[in-house]
Amino acid sequence: MSKKDVTKVVLDESDIPKQWYNILADMPNKPAPYFSSKTGKPVTLDELQAIFPMELIQQENSQERWIDIPEEVREMYRQWRPSPLYRARALEKHLGTPARIYYKYEGTNATGSHKLNTSLPQAYYNKIAGIKRLSTETGAGQWGSALSLACNHFGLECTVYMVKVSYEQKPYRRSFMKTFGAQVYASPTNLTSSGRAILEKDPDCTGSLGIAISEAVEDAATHDDTNYALGSVLNHVCLHQTIIGLEAKKQLEYLDEYPDVVFACCGGGSNFAGIAFPFLMDKFKGTKVRAVAVEPTACPTLTKGVYAYDYSDTGKIGPLAKMYTVGHDFVPAGIHAGGLRYHGVSPIVSQLYEDKLIEAKAYGQSSVFEAAVIFARTEGIVPAPESSHAIRAAIDEALLCKESGEAKVILFNLSGHGYFDMAAYDNYFSGKLSDVDYSEEEIARSMKNLPKVD
Repeated sequence: MSKKDVTKVVLDESDIPKQWYNILADMPNKPAPYFSSKTGKPVTLDELQAIFPMELIQQENSQERWIDIPEEVREMYRQWRPSPLYRARALEKHLGTPARIYYKYEGTNATGSHKLNTSLPQAYYNKIAGIKRLSTETGAGQWGSALSLACNHFGLECTVYMVKVSYEQKPYRRSFMKTFGAQVYASPTNLTSSGRAILEKDPDCTGSLGIAISEAVEDAATHDDTNYALGSVLNHVCLHQTIIGLEAKKQLEYLDEYPDVVFACCGGGSNFAGIAFPFLMDKFKGTKVRAVAVEPTACPTLTKGVYAYDYSDTGKIGPLAKMYTVGHDFVPAGIHAGGLRYHGVSPIVSQLYEDKLIEAKAYGQSSVFEAAVIFARTEGIVPAPESSHAIRAAIDEALLCKESGEAKVILFNLSGHGYFDMAAYDNYFSGKLSDVDYSEEEIARSMKNLPKVD
């Protein structure tokens, strides 16, 4: 069989990367430093150590290009890595496109998404630092599921503040977390001062990732045996996810292929970082690869936000980050892509977008689910709503190739399956999904309380 006829590429265990790629070593402009929400000055080591172990703090600030993956983490990675790379031949045929479409499938592990790539190292580093419990937030539930499994593996307790609208929409996600021993609460709660403050203003608040982050950070900061774990946004999280793109590069090399364009959905940014950063390493050296972050119109952080310092959470507890933001007070509509509802984007991704090294697109959920169904019926995998944003963009690119006759190589990250999201598909089929789009005026109102940083 010719390599060009291959539909699936699965590497050997020995091909699992031994190091993560740190894009900070190669970026022409580095992200701005974090500032303390309490002092208004650059965040101190003591402030970070209140919620993170030293190893992750060092990774957050490292300028080293390659960071070693601990063997204890690689041992767990071996359960499902390397993940497969597929060529979407049936989708290509359906579209009638000359483009060659590839997708890296991260839904083959026990939690069904890419989040396990960072939950395992985070749990590991906290374990060796003597921490007993991790607190976190989760939107759609993929991150909470991944952290609950990782904590169970390394013998840590786990507390998850799940955005209320997703808690109610996706009961099996919370059941999954509880199966691995996690305590799961619908955020905002009455358990934290930040949660109580929100409920006092709005007893029916549906929650947001910004609110859930406030609760989780407060929980960690007020308990000596507890640290906080974040599933996206931060540098060290993006770092851990680069194992996706590193494997994809090797798999495409086997096929003598290289992408013209890379798509991934983008909420906080780790999904996009995971697939795109290893290819951007080549772009910094002159390779003409496009990297496109795809977000929902219901939370248009890159496409309609501003590049400014903002609070990382609604309660103003965590550090200030310079990022593309729609405002920490922004509470997006309860779309089914719950993992894409964060008000800001990774400082690294934001800097890359500001420097025009990456692109961004936004879609409403109706067109996203349309693409998801097309993909499911051609490729046989029901994709997560978040991942389906990348599928929508890949399909549109392939249709442009059909018009132009250009045989581009398209790569996207299928970051998880949608088997916990069938209620969302039911709503799509019954016509109950509505698109949400925010005007410039609405976005401006949500950003009127941005902090002033000298």
